[in-house]
Amino acid sequence: MTSAGTTRGAGRSVGLGIVGCGYVADYYLATKHAYPELEIRGVHDVDGARRDAFCAHHDLRAVPSLEALLDDPAVDVILNLTNPRAHFEITRRCLEAGKHVYSEKPFAMDLGEAETLVALAEEKGLLLSSAPCSALGKTARTLSHAVKRELCGAVRLVYAELDDGFLPAMAYRKWVSESGAPWPYRDEFEVGCTLEHAGYVVTWLVEMFGAVESVTAFSTCVIPDKVPGEPPLDPPDTADVSFGVLHFESGVVARLSTTIVAPHDHAVRVFGDEGVLEVDECWDNDTRVTYRPRLRIRRKTLLSPLPLPVRLPYPMKVVPMERGNTRMDFLLGVQAMADALLRDKALLLSSRFCLHVNEVALALQYAGPRAGTYVTRTRPS
Repeated sequence: MTSAGTTRGAGRSVGLGIVGCGYVADYYLATKHAYPELEIRGVHDVDGARRDAFCAHHDLRAVPSLEALLDDPAVDVILNLTNPRAHFEITRRCLEAGKHVYSEKPFAMDLGEAETLVALAEEKGLLLSSAPCSALGKTARTLSHAVKRELCGAVRLVYAELDDGFLPAMAYRKWVSESGAPWPYRDEFEVGCTLEHAGYVVTWLVEMFGAVESVTAFSTCVIPDKVPGEPPLDPPDTADVSFGVLHFESGVVARLSTTIVAPHDHAVRVFGDEGVLEVDECWDNDTRVTYRPRLRIRRKTLLSPLPLPVRLPYPMKVVPMERGNTRMDFLLGVQAMADALLRDKALLLSSRFCLHVNEVALALQYAGPRAGTYVTRTRPS
């Protein structure tokens, strides 16, 4: 499945082409030093000034057009960091050009379009993967290990929160990346916090518990005027609050909230027959995972007040990265793709896995104010 530019053996590398130099692109470059096999061989953005500023800041080669980047045989994988509404078209063009693709989230804005991309990648024998990749980080791997060895007993229920604080009151118009790209607040508000963020937890849950059978959700816009003094958003009423209940084929039930209204809370709690596993911050690849066993004292049952640390039975590299309120290594997913190309390692975030996560996120985002149940049609493998 390797493309022309990738080889197995000593001195191997994977050539990356970056499309999109906006706010998130600097997050990907923050840990580049830790992945010598990933060689960035060209960068393109439709905004020439933004592209040149990004390339100058990171000492990279600017490419004048997407066609020129796709025509370069030294580029094996395209890192699609464009606007979410451009993800489908850019990824489609890259796949048609014979390039493997790693896309920023969401995978696509429409399930039919996402299915088209997966079918195209499979037809051409190409790898297709998508952010978020935090399921590959140490925190997620530690929690998954504890769940699968049934440290807390059989899992029955999960509570997960993705609340980012009262974002409309923050100084978001002043946020800029290291290379000077502004945070695309209008686009973020129009796409929606659930479609942007739900995948961070859904990827963890699907990896641990398998396919989501159904989604019962409620979503709505509670702050319609997020950009006072500016033209209305398009659409003006994208949901900024969602609540969902995921029912997994394995029997596990998970409750997930995603808002830009409630106080910051990124906790994940896994409830089992013997106790509770807890993560306080799922956006930190190296935060602690704890276990509180259920105690039985005479006629009473209670959780231990002393959380016990949970550790992996093997060492795992963590690349330090601190940007804003996230401590995630954005290149973990790209390196996993490189491992699949160079070493034939299985790709956890496969196209089918990402498609399933995307479907669940879409169901949560677009549930609407009349709660209903959506039955999924995709499966992660």
